[in-house]
Amino acid sequence: MSLRAPPPRPPACEGTASFKCIGKAVSAIFTNSSFPTDSMAANCIFCKIIKGDIPSMKLFESEKTLAFLDIGPLSCGSQGHALVIPKYHGAKLLDIPDEDLSEVLPVAKKIAKAVGSENYNILQNNGRLAHQEVDHVHFHVIPKPNEQEGLQIGWPTQKGDMEKLKKLLEDIKSKM
Repeated sequence: MSLRAPPPRPPACEGTASFKCIGKAVSAIFTNSSFPTDSMAANCIFCKIIKGDIPSMKLFESEKTLAFLDIGPLSCGSQGHALVIPKYHGAKLLDIPDEDLSEVLPVAKKIAKAVGSENYNILQNNGRLAHQEVDHVHFHVIPKPNEQEGLQIGWPTQKGDMEKLKKLLEDIKSKM
């Protein structure tokens, strides 16, 4: 198996965030379609939260990871829709070195346990077509307390062509 070295590290998102609700003003920033893409760390809403320029409802913080409550949760009754982010700035999962992801899922697991929902989703989107709204890797921990609240998924499943899947398997394995 051959693994490529990670790209050179862009400026890290470092600092601390205060424990305050950031309200509607930040919600507007999240949905601003003209959000600049150059100099991402300087203009990134999550990097600003990490640096403490924008307050957050912090659940966890370490040298490499920050977790906070989502101010625009999937549903008002959601029991703790949270975001877990690496402090290293990267737009997509493949942009983040493995060592900067090492705490993300353990923290997501702790949050899932702490919110106490038997059912929940862990979600991470990459790119606009995949519904990524903030160009900084982030993982959603979304409690699913009942049928009406939380993440609603409705993709159609189909039976896979086993021969095509075998070829795809070999192709993917050869690139890992």
